Order: sequence, then structure tokens, then C-alpha cells
Amino acid sequence: MVPSGTKMGSLLTAPQAGTGTGDHRLRLMEGMAAAVNEKGYAATTIGDIVRHSRVSKRTFYEHFADREACFLACYEYGGELVLRAVAEATGRGGPRPRRVRAATRAYLDALQARPALTRTLLVEVHGAGPRALALRRAVLQRFARLLSELVESGLRDHPEVRELTPAMSAALVGGINELVLATVEQEGGIDRLGQLEETIAELVGSVLHPAAPASA
Repeated sequence: MVPSGTKMGSLLTAPQAGTGTGDHRLRLMEGMAAAVNEKGYAATTIGDIVRHSRVSKRTFYEHFADREACFLACYEYGGELVLRAVAEATGRGGPRPRRVRAATRAYLDALQARPALTRTLLVEVHGAGPRALALRRAVLQRFARLLSELVESGLRDHPEVRELTPAMSAALVGGINELVLATVEQEGGIDRLGQLEETIAELVGSVLHPAAPASA
């Protein structure tokens, strides 16, 4: 069930759905997120999805083979939306610390703006089966690569910054994900995601600028 205080916001930054094939697919993914937000993935049925989407079961099967396929498409699209928001924020230039802060804010804002989708991305995916977990891993790897690219792009101007290995990037992204997940799982936690900005920025900064070892 949805934590108290969570409001159903606009899921997808797309035009209002009409009668086109692409619109139906978006509506079904939107309906999946709404149904999962309402009942959890395990209890969600295709009937729930089409009820929220306001389309027929026949339309559902024109786009997806089953419930899992719809969930995976919803998860992939949601991950793409958040990745795009972060990439746009980091692509605006400026000093690296400012870009890290902008990326952090864009990530949290994107999650907070779409509470139903956020629960799908962060909470319900864990109970959606091995294919969903594999997709989650792939999306987190894309976030890790994006973080590495952000740091690498600033190394010439900031040679003091530690270069991120793939393992370090993965560890950072995993830690941030767990921090956000722990917040989302709390009652009304999605509304407080913006409060994590300072903590996440400090975490990234401590990894990129490790303290010098104390002299003997």
C-alpha cells in the first residue's frame, strides 16, 4: 500500500494520452505504476492495470505479453526518465562540485515528482522476479557510468580529484540508492527526498576528495 501522505503525481513527462498506439503503451505503463503503488506488485492484476489505464484487456495484450512484460517496460522507462534528468543537469557546464550538486538535485527532484513510479523503481522491483532484478542492476550500472563520466570530464581542471574506478562508482550509486530507498519506505518519505541532497553531495565529495592520512 502507499505510505500515508504520498500523492499520486504525473508519472510521465509526455503529452496527454490520446488514441494512438504509443499513447496506449504509455497509459498502460502509467496504469502499471498506479496499480503497483496502490496494491504492490504481487497483488496487482492485469485487471488493475487496465482499470487505471482506462483501456481494454485486448489493448493490453496488443502491447504486452503479460504483467511482467508491462512492469519491465514501466521500470525501464522510469529509469530512462531519471537518467535523462541527471544527464541534462550535468551537461550544463560549470565547476565539477556545482555539477555534482546539480545532478544530485535533479535525481531527487525526478523521484519526488513521480511518487508512483518511484515506488516501482525503488521498492516493488525487489519482489518482481529475477528479470526485474537484472534490469535494476543494468539501470544502476548506467547511473554508475554516468557518475564516472561526470568525474572524468573534470579531471583536467581538477587533478586533485580521485579518479573513480567502475567498482567505486558502483559502490557510490549503490549507497545512494539504499539511502533513498530507506527514506522512501518511511511514511511520507518521498516528500522528504530533497532533504538528502546535502548528505549525498557530502558522500560523493568525501570519495572524490579523501582526507590525507595523518602524519605519524
